[in-house]
Amino acid sequence: MPQPADKSYTRPMEITRRDLILGTAAAALSKQAAPAQTKAPVLGLIFPPNRREIPEEGVAMYGARLRYVTAGLGIERMTPDSFDAALSLIPAAARQLAQAGADAIELTGTSLTFYKGEAFNRQLRETVMQASGLRATTMSNGVIDGLKAVGATRVAVATAYNDEVNARLRAFLLEHGMEPVVIEGLGIEAMTDIDKVTQQDLIDFGARVHAKAQRADALLVSCGGFRTLELIAPLEARTSVPVISSMPHGLWAGAKLVGLDGAAPGYGKLLSKT
Repeated sequence: MPQPADKSYTRPMEITRRDLILGTAAAALSKQAAPAQTKAPVLGLIFPPNRREIPEEGVAMYGARLRYVTAGLGIERMTPDSFDAALSLIPAAARQLAQAGADAIELTGTSLTFYKGEAFNRQLRETVMQASGLRATTMSNGVIDGLKAVGATRVAVATAYNDEVNARLRAFLLEHGMEPVVIEGLGIEAMTDIDKVTQQDLIDFGARVHAKAQRADALLVSCGGFRTLELIAPLEARTSVPVISSMPHGLWAGAKLVGLDGAAPGYGKLLSKT
C-alpha cells in the first residue's frame, strides 16, 4: 500500500541486533556504576552491669555509620571481688553477641579490664575472641591507645574508683610506660551511684585533679559509666592538655576495629583529628 504524501509521517523505529546488544551493555554498566547499599558494621559491647542500653555517646559519635548489640555481666560493684565473680560469664556473653550479628566485640568496663594488669587484659581479649570467633578489644585498650596517640607520658588521672582500684590503675599505666602524676577517685563502688555524679561535677573534678599534677601532659577520666563525651572539649580548654576518657575512646577503638576511621569531630583533640 502506498505511503501517504504527508511529510509528517515517520517510519516505525527499527531495533537492530546491534542496538539491542549496545543497550543491554549500557544497562549493565549503569548497574555496576550505581553505589552499592552497604550495611553499617555492628559492634558488640559487653557491659559490666546488666541493664545498660546502647550508649548514647556512640550514637552521637557515629550516628548510622555504626550499629550496636549489647550483653551484660550483672556486676553491681566496682570492686575486684565483684569482677572475679563475673569472669566466668564473659564467654557466654561473647557468644550471645556473635549470634546477634556482631562483626567485632569490645569488653567494656575500664576497671574490669585493667584490674589484674596488662597480661590479664590480653587474656580477657583472647577469651572473647575464642568464645565468639570474632575480633575483640577492651575498654582499657582504647584508653591506652588514646593516651599513646596524644603522646602522653605524665598523666593526671581522675576516676570513679576507691583507693584499691586506683592503685591497680596506677600499676597498669606504669606497665604501659606512663607516669600517673596524680590519681584521685570519687570512691564509688556501687554501679548505681555513678549516675549521681553530674556533668558539672565531672568537669570540676577533672580540672581539680589536673591542677594538682605538675607538668602533666594529658588528663585521663576513667570510668565507662561516666557520660563524658560532651565534656572532653571543655576540659581540654580548661586544662590545656588532651583529655582521654573511657567510653568515648573505648568506642573509638571499637569503631576502628570494625573498619571505621574512628573520627568524631567536635569531641576533643584526638577524636576530631583521627
